Amino acid sequence: MSPKLYKSLSTSVSALLVALLLSACHPRQPDDLLTISGPFEAVSLAPSKSGYVYTRMQILETLINANDAGKLLPGLAQSWDIDDQNRRWTLHLRPEVTFHNGTPLTAEAVVHSLKTALNNPGPLLKAGIDSIRATDPNTVVIQLQQPYLPFTAVLAHYSTAILAPESYADNGDVVELYGTGPYQLTEYIPPHKVKVSRFDDYWSTPANIAQAEYLTGHRSESRALMVKSGEADIVYNLDPASVDLLKKSDQVQIDSTMIPRSILIKVNNAHPFFKDLKTRKALSLAIDRQSIAANILGAPGTGASQFFGPTMNQWHLDDLPEPVQDLKQAKTLLTEAGWKPSKDGTLVRNGQPFQVRMITYANRPELMLVATAIQAQWAELGIQLDVSMENASAIPSGHNDGSLQLALIARNFANIPDPLATIQADFSTAAGGDWGPMNWNNTEAFSLLTAMKTESNANVLAQQRQQLSRLLAEDLPMIPVSFYVQQSAVANRVQGFHFDPFERSFHIAQMSLINQ
Repeated sequence: MSPKLYKSLSTSVSALLVALLLSACHPRQPDDLLTISGPFEAVSLAPSKSGYVYTRMQILETLINANDAGKLLPGLAQSWDIDDQNRRWTLHLRPEVTFHNGTPLTAEAVVHSLKTALNNPGPLLKAGIDSIRATDPNTVVIQLQQPYLPFTAVLAHYSTAILAPESYADNGDVVELYGTGPYQLTEYIPPHKVKVSRFDDYWSTPANIAQAEYLTGHRSESRALMVKSGEADIVYNLDPASVDLLKKSDQVQIDSTMIPRSILIKVNNAHPFFKDLKTRKALSLAIDRQSIAANILGAPGTGASQFFGPTMNQWHLDDLPEPVQDLKQAKTLLTEAGWKPSKDGTLVRNGQPFQVRMITYANRPELMLVATAIQAQWAELGIQLDVSMENASAIPSGHNDGSLQLALIARNFANIPDPLATIQADFSTAAGGDWGPMNWNNTEAFSLLTAMKTESNANVLAQQRQQLSRLLAEDLPMIPVSFYVQQSAVANRVQGFHFDPFERSFHIAQMSLINQ
């Protein structure tokens, strides 16, 4: 698929959006209500399932916070101590913090929340916790079975958010959402709506905006229509065509922020076609990343030949050359791997045509366009790639039952502020991770990650990060395509918008609305 065809597709989508937007007519938002729309659903009150919505809406808070550079900062824990063996964390809670139901934050409440989190999916399960206990009303001690240096950052993950004990039923289910944030839940219509109001007894600076709501908008063009017409104030995760259209509006501003997320092809490394590194390298060389970045993603220069982008500077390899498509070398590698073209040009090996299936999902609207471009580029090698859109849950499901062949994903490496915790989960065993490699067995990488769990020497750890990044770039357990630029649209009446590169908060409490 040529760049002209990419642009033609983008222009067609833009034309459709123009027609839709011209026909739209919605009243202006109330002066005291901020409306946000994104593609994600709040399917449950449980932090383990939908906590990322509730922390972004600033209902729930965690013990540890992080700034835009990933530096860990006090949250509900105003300070913490780590013993010299890196196995015991002592957390000192902020005084005079109140839950939304009027009860105080205590060490016992924190222990209850964390122990409940241990019974649900989340990064706490991988930390090897031996015990969690309250030693006095304001102090919590967590003992690990063995050293785990990223543990402080794990306590900044949404699944570890702290709820009042009254939030839970006797069986541990969350039945009410009583957090400590600057906003409290006032309306919950799963999975499409979460509405909040300002919590006047918040322990820190009170919010400016009285009310806010999050509405699930499944289609990117629908979200674009919402912000253009005034039905929403902020919309997230826009496709490039919508961004191009909204740039023409004098009522909306576009925010483009590179974040610690990468577009990758998840590969089943046990599949007969992908076991051979030569084949994976050939598939990588056949991708025209520069054209995809410029003409589909609208983000020139973000094509990726490695896993971790420039925003992950400790993991990023500065000396790697820019990725370049090389079909000639790709064909040579495929020939060396035993593939030969048939009469119709399709590659065949041992009587089997090179025909595989790639799935992707709608939450990141640009992924289907990128997958279609890769389909066209691999066809030039004689590879038949079937592309389909599925629910995002199909990817971990296919990983776990072994049926997945390929998936195009946008992997967030820093939903825990220290990327090591996520990387440990993805790359440290042959089982891989739901959103990491699949059936990749590399003893060098596994040994390196085991050592990094306990390495306290900063210089050695820095070398290990670079070593692992280089190993991943060379062995291609997944195939990097592009570094990620988050595209958001913000109505002019919103003041103080700021996108959190770690996607932990919408920062509503720091915004204000102006009357127009």
